[in-house]
Amino acid sequence: MPMSMQKRTITKLISTLCGFILAASALAQEDILQLNTVLDIDSLYSPLESREVHGATAVDLLHELQTKHYSAVDIDDDFSALVFDSYLDLLDGSHLYFLKQDIDSLSAYRYTLDDSLKAGSVEPGFEIYNLYYLRILERLAFAIDRVENHIPEMDFTIDEFIDIDREEAPYPATVAELDEIWRLRIKNSVLSLKLTGDTDEEIQEKLSKRYRNQLSQMLKTNDRDIFQAYLSTVAKAVDPHTAYFSPRDSENFNMGLSLSLQGIGAQLTTEDEYTKVVELIKGGPAERGEELQEGDRIIGIGQGVDGDIQDVVGMRLDDVVSQIRGEKGTVVRLNVIPADAVSESSATVVSITREEVKLEDQSAKKEVIELSYNSQVYKIGIIDLPTFYFDFEAAARGEQDFKSSTRDVKALLEELKEERVDAVVVDLRNNGGGSLSEANQLVGLFIETGATVQIRYSSMGNGFTRPFGDNDPEVAYDGPLAVLVNRTSASASEIFAGAIQDYQRGIVLGGQTFGKGTVQEIIPMEYGQVKLTRSKFYRVSGASTQHRGVIPDIVFPDLYDAYEDIGESSLDGALPWDTVRPVEYRPYHSVQALLPELQELHQERAEASPDFIYLMDQIQRTRELRERDQISLNELVVKTERDESRREEFDAENMRRLLKGLPLREWEDEEEDDQSDPAPANDDTSVADAADSDVEEEPEEEDPLLLESGRILADFIALNERRISANIPNNR
Repeated sequence: MPMSMQKRTITKLISTLCGFILAASALAQEDILQLNTVLDIDSLYSPLESREVHGATAVDLLHELQTKHYSAVDIDDDFSALVFDSYLDLLDGSHLYFLKQDIDSLSAYRYTLDDSLKAGSVEPGFEIYNLYYLRILERLAFAIDRVENHIPEMDFTIDEFIDIDREEAPYPATVAELDEIWRLRIKNSVLSLKLTGDTDEEIQEKLSKRYRNQLSQMLKTNDRDIFQAYLSTVAKAVDPHTAYFSPRDSENFNMGLSLSLQGIGAQLTTEDEYTKVVELIKGGPAERGEELQEGDRIIGIGQGVDGDIQDVVGMRLDDVVSQIRGEKGTVVRLNVIPADAVSESSATVVSITREEVKLEDQSAKKEVIELSYNSQVYKIGIIDLPTFYFDFEAAARGEQDFKSSTRDVKALLEELKEERVDAVVVDLRNNGGGSLSEANQLVGLFIETGATVQIRYSSMGNGFTRPFGDNDPEVAYDGPLAVLVNRTSASASEIFAGAIQDYQRGIVLGGQTFGKGTVQEIIPMEYGQVKLTRSKFYRVSGASTQHRGVIPDIVFPDLYDAYEDIGESSLDGALPWDTVRPVEYRPYHSVQALLPELQELHQERAEASPDFIYLMDQIQRTRELRERDQISLNELVVKTERDESRREEFDAENMRRLLKGLPLREWEDEEEDDQSDPAPANDDTSVADAADSDVEEEPEEEDPLLLESGRILADFIALNERRISANIPNNR
């Protein structure tokens, strides 16, 4: 899956049922929702116990990790400490539940978990989780009391603040200190709803229902949920792509992790109390609609075009999924906090019609753009490849027209040659990979013969490295070529881009790629299955794509530049970058020799480009938002900051339009009765179009990164022709 991706996202995607689901109870949800008094923690708390099969499975898992993982795995005290810290981080990464005295007490397990696991015991994992369960019940009781009895006394004129990120904050030393943290958190939730126009009574009703629903969800957990959370942490301690799946979770994983948002084409995880969008599937209805974005947090769900939106904050992920899934053609409405917003006051409602994500929606597509540059008109062919796909079932049935990314791209290249394009751009932005064989064969469309990738099967003494390559001397396209990538181009995309770069067959443009250079294999177990890292990718030059990814020849600004927690290097325990011996290969062109001139020409254009200036401004604004460590709980301050942010975005957009000669937009104040805040500062929906609805809509603008890619190829053509005329030999 494309790696769309925040810190600990991989962990929480694997253990989807862990966050905020706690001990089983006989109390029904209806009973909890009707409680009006202080909750009796003693009657609610009932710790869970492990089963014999859990311990036996732990022993089996350790065996698989030690005998089949790519790297040597030592189950020792260091491993125990890593599991201990990761488990606490998974349960209470924001330090909102455990007290310092809890951590001091639990630290007795820090260096003994390895011994317990070897002995077939998962009891420490259950004991840690059960204490977490008790603490979260206490917090919910506190929250329910605050929203049901203390909203009128909240003062939003004083200067109080809430910490945005508490990952590095110390654990609270006392209950009073923890109460104060939660008092401010609840006050922030109240303020967020207050800014949407809700009355105190409406806020009380919504938040009371939210926290009581969270409580009822937590009381539905069982021993399987705790076991899954603990063993997935054990597996992930080896590397972030190794994972354990219980029998129930195995079924979901084997369906391609697609159940999380089946019907709209996206995947979810749980982060804190929110349901977070991890990835939008190419060609799916959510991706085509362009309203839902990766990183958005879903706080409410409504059925149909007018159904009431139900609060889902704190709800189990599987319960959220069940509400989002539905029959094809029906509408689901999601109330979401945009990725760059910090509070619910910025939430917007997104309507999506459920559909099946079809293979053809993810197929390669082409277009031709014309650009005037240096007194010439250039035709640039664009091939957009969302994923490296191959219909294994159709091929196995002997069908002649099975879907294949290589076959489709080859046909598109033939069409582009008939249209007499001057150059081709292969757009791999947001392409998270797919079939390795397809990446290998796709490289073969642009080179004669030769290795395209190397795979190392073990880093231990008996390991070996094997090259894979193209043996077909036919070249589908031999003209000027560029490959456009970004931070979410991963795996097979990195193999293709790396090979094109090493052979100097084309120019790699865009942003540093994700850096996933490992291969996983599913291994069945007696109880569930394990996904193990078994091998690593290496380029023909010998460099790994792991951790560092592919560095473009010419770097473009990208909004992903504002996010430091995207990419393999941001994942805890990621395998390191390294090298193997290069294979023999010969460069096709003198791309590296021309890069200084190409870079200089690009830089001159970028510094004067309204689109590049605007993009850099967006990146800087997003960085500043993400670097904030606190947000105010003063209503006037929050409103002022929000309006200033909207105005700043509005002015930046209008400056871009002015410099491009486009119609300017008119500022439109928020309506007093508007029930939703504008989108975050980097979202154009926060600015109203000046054009009247009767006026013809302005034409859609071309992608500035594709246009610049075309100009760089035009420069390459001119510089290469100059080299030829000057009798400078090419590399081949």
